Amino acid sequence: MADITIIGGHGKIALLLAPILVARGDTVTSIIRNADHADEVAATGARPLVLDIEQAGADEIGEAIRGADAVVFSAGAGGGNPARTYAVDRDAAIASMRAAESVGVRRYVLVSYLGAGPDHGVPEGNSFFPYAEAKAAADSALRSSDLDWTILMPGRLTFDEPTGAVDPGAQRSTDNPGTSRANVALVAAAALASPSTIGREVPFTDGAVPIEQALA
Repeated sequence: MADITIIGGHGKIALLLAPILVARGDTVTSIIRNADHADEVAATGARPLVLDIEQAGADEIGEAIRGADAVVFSAGAGGGNPARTYAVDRDAAIASMRAAESVGVRRYVLVSYLGAGPDHGVPEGNSFFPYAEAKAAADSALRSSDLDWTILMPGRLTFDEPTGAVDPGAQRSTDNPGTSRANVALVAAAALASPSTIGREVPFTDGAVPIEQALA
């Protein structure tokens, strides 16, 4: 049993992850920006906590996560607005890492994407560029932190049903099979329970390898 805080608790992956964690006995707090989403989050079994991480600093985030055993950062600006993308996917993510360090929450799982990194190769004029840059900065900050980190790197996200199986050798390409958000939630839950994922990037798409085996 663990006390886990999900940042971005109303996101599609977070809404799938929370009930998985609750069902295995974990206590879950889901940080959300909009109080109108509290009932939907509570229905997953998580405790909703309203905090706008785009506006909050590391100190305020630290108070929100204090006492947790682990943090999952699954928040995102959703694209379309470069300023918000940098504010949420880069700045708020990094602030939450600093917050975790300051209040002693060592375990930190970040949801990124397959192909993320400083060498992402996305042209500056491409609408995906701000997101790629933001994720590259956040991922790099986490790698250089003192946290017990894991970076999840799923491929193109889909609404397919969960299979519980992935391809851990996946690479970013235009023809990869995509990654079910439900499988991302399953991988996140498994990573939180698996010390072997600490200090690791976990690239994957949907595939044929059972998640537990893929992480091992």
